[in-house]
Amino acid sequence: MKKNREDLVSNLLEMGYIETDIVKDAMNKVPREEFMTPETRNYAYLDRPIPLEHGQTISAPHMVAIICEKLSLEKGMQVLEIGTGFGYNAAVVAEILGPEGHVYTIERIEKLKNIAEENLKRTGYSDNVTIIYGDGTRGYVEESPYDRIYATASAPKIPEPLKEQLKIGGRLLTPIGHDTSVQELLCLNRVSETEYKSYNLGGVVFVPMIGEHGWPE
Repeated sequence: MKKNREDLVSNLLEMGYIETDIVKDAMNKVPREEFMTPETRNYAYLDRPIPLEHGQTISAPHMVAIICEKLSLEKGMQVLEIGTGFGYNAAVVAEILGPEGHVYTIERIEKLKNIAEENLKRTGYSDNVTIIYGDGTRGYVEESPYDRIYATASAPKIPEPLKEQLKIGGRLLTPIGHDTSVQELLCLNRVSETEYKSYNLGGVVFVPMIGEHGWPE
């Protein structure tokens, strides 16, 4: 598996999805197969999304690389993730942040939360990843403001609580679309208390973000 992981990371580097050593090293270290169902472990290093449970997916490795690169993550940051899944994306981000940083991640499906907790504990990331069971569209005000916020599910618009919980100078990355099958990846920088600047990073496809400030269940 390790050789397959290294080959995948080399391909992502060659294709330009991975741009920095910090993302390359993290993706080389985190074992994606440990965050998948037993039936899909053999597909861990194919560059495609893989089904999990309850209609959710683990993002394609190139999308994980894009998220990490576009967030410009640094060691010691405090990051909020919306949509834990089985915990892979959070583990990669936690690896980049180092022990002095922390990922708070919200999962609305209790079974997935429990599986992710087991996966993160087994792979050594439970100390700097905290999983919250709840509505990700509300964010997690208790530990706000955050240096970075990102979502692995799409909403019709950026949930206001996520914007409010972002530090001034912080960055938010989330898929946005008025259709649950076609979205754009939006990058939002908070310039001041009331000013934000947004950039469109192109078309993506994510599962819908269900919740009070997202899509109805």
